[in-house]
Parts: sequence; C-alpha cells; structure tokens
Amino acid sequence: MKAERFIAGRIRFNGRMASVAIALSFFIMIIAVAIASGFRREIRKGVAELSGDVMLTSAAFNYYSEDNPIDAEPSYLGIMKNLPEVGSIEPAVYRAGIVKSGESIHGILLKGTQGTDTCRLGAKVPSRLASMLNLKVGDPMLCYFVSDRVKARKFTVTEIYPAILDGDDKLLVMVDIDDLRRLNGWSERQASALEVKLKGKSVTDNDIRRISRELGDISYKCTGEDEDVLVPSASVDRFGQLFDWLGLLDFNVAAILILMTIVAGFNMISGLLILLFRNISTIGMLKTLGMSNGGVARVFMLVSARLVLTGMLAGNALALLFCLIQDKTHLVRLDPDNYFVSAVPVGIDLPSILGADLIAAIAILLLMSLCSLFISKVDPSETVRTE
Repeated sequence: MKAERFIAGRIRFNGRMASVAIALSFFIMIIAVAIASGFRREIRKGVAELSGDVMLTSAAFNYYSEDNPIDAEPSYLGIMKNLPEVGSIEPAVYRAGIVKSGESIHGILLKGTQGTDTCRLGAKVPSRLASMLNLKVGDPMLCYFVSDRVKARKFTVTEIYPAILDGDDKLLVMVDIDDLRRLNGWSERQASALEVKLKGKSVTDNDIRRISRELGDISYKCTGEDEDVLVPSASVDRFGQLFDWLGLLDFNVAAILILMTIVAGFNMISGLLILLFRNISTIGMLKTLGMSNGGVARVFMLVSARLVLTGMLAGNALALLFCLIQDKTHLVRLDPDNYFVSAVPVGIDLPSILGADLIAAIAILLLMSLCSLFISKVDPSETVRTE
C-alpha cells in the first residue's frame, strides 16, 4: 500500500474541468440541503408562533364560539411541562370576528396570549391586513363578534408586524388574553387552548406527532373527575398542506443530490479515463514489474480520491460562505405569496451536510471503480512494444 501511495503521489492529474465540475456539484448539493433545512426551520417557527407545535383543546373546540372553554391550569399540567422535549405550554384564547374600515369588511381571527406587549384593547395587526384595511399605528379598528347577540369592541393598532406565514398573515390579530376573556365572559383560568412549543431546532414531523400522542395519553390518564379530556392536534396535521409542500421540497432536494452526484461522477470518470490513456505505458510498466490489476487500480483511485476531496472541500467552503451571506443580508428575495417567506432561508444543518458529502463522495468513488475494468484489459507486452 505504501508503494501505491508513493506512485499515486508522483502522478500529476491536470483535470481542471473535472475539479470545477466536482466543486460545482458539491456547491449545488450543499445549497439545496441548506435551503430545504431553512424552509423547514422557518415554516415550523411560523407555525409554532401561530398556534404551537401541539395544540390542546376541548373536543368541541371551534374558533367561532365562546361556549367551550378549557381549564388553563389542569391538574396534570406539571407532568406535561416535565417532558424533556417540551419548551413551554401557554394558554391562548381565540375568537373569530369581523373588522370594518371605511368600505372594507374582512373576517379576522383574534388571538389572545399572555405577555402580549399591548395596552388594554391594543392590537398587533399583520402587515397584509393593515395594507388591505389601510391601517396605521394608532388607528382605531372596530371589530364585531357574532354569537347569540352581536358585540362590538374598538381596538387600537399598537403595532404592525410582518407575519412569517402569508396565509395567516391576512387573518391573525394579536391581542391581550384578558381582553378576549372579558369579551367571552371567562375567568382567568379559562382559555380556548393550551399551546405547546417544543425545544430544539431539529425537531422532525415524527417528533411532533410522537409528543402530541404522549400529551394526549397524559390528558386521558390523568384527567380528574371535574376536568375535561384535552384533545391534542399536531401542527403537521393542522397545517398539512404546508408540510406536504415541504415533503415535495425534500423530494426535489433528493433528486438534485442524485443528479449532481451522477454529473460529478461521470465528469470524474471522463477525466480519469483521459489520465489512464495518458499513462497507459505507466500501467503496462507497473504490471510488468509485478503489480496486480487491483494494485494499479488503487494507484489511480488514490489520485482520483485526492481530486474528489479537493473539489468537495472547495464546494463546501463556497456553499457555506454563500449561506452565511444570505443569512445575514437576505440577498436573494422571494415572493411571500408563493413561498411563505420573503427571502430564501438557509439552515446550516451539519449532520445533513456531512451525510450528503459522505454519500456523494462514496457514490463518485464507486462509479470510478468502473475504470478498473479498463486497467484489467491493458496488456503489458503491447504497451511496452508501443513504447
């Protein structure tokens, strides 16, 4: 093996096109992985801000009625909070309403949470809704609520915020939880739902569903006689269309990884074949000196591996540099109407990046092992006579 390394170190491979192709392929692969991770992170973050990763409600919950509150502090709340994956559990009150501004009338959804930085009857309005209703900070916003009788409340716009998810950006108005409790005639211990946010940035869809089932089991087993069983719903199920779109994105990323691996592999094969043709006399001489076909193949595989490693490192470095620039400057913009976010999100997920690098490098080297078939066909006597 030492002799093979020594010989491989003496063989010069002037394969600039192959080097550029490999670096470009790895660059595209890492960018694809980073964008997929970024989209998943931003959409999950947006969904969690809207209604938590898991929502616990009564079985009869709906946004239009104030008739089905739950206990915001059930007896088993401490057990749920002690689950290692649970970051926080907060009560929320929802109420559907109608807002009128001039000639414009729109249905909206008000959400009351604890710690909302608003004054009494203050409202944080999403930017799209503010634009549609021509609202500015300080403007009044008259809302109507329909149940057995029509109620009206005049809110004051205290902030216009850029929502992450465009679909709910048009609807969700944030207010203080006590304002909606007073509107519904509820006590401080009553709420529409308990919203659970999970810890960590690498939470998967399966993790959310698993925690949802665990929370449901705790509610079912620990509910007291005077308490209602809370029904869990995972965000991946409530926003199924969004997460289906992410699944399609993951499929596209996998297709890009496979395509770029094939492109890099065949570029490397073509470069290696040129190298073999140029060194055919060297191959014949090594065979004449007693080196086996496998030994000669390993010599050229070491040369190729060195080139693949160089291209992989260059492609990774350029991709990570682009990700850092995009993350800080939002250089590449998107239309939020189509992509839910205003700029291309990037997430540097090292396990995914290293996994993509490893799989692609192994696949390229396996493709290049086909060149050993060419080496086995070389006749030492013919190459020596040719020389």
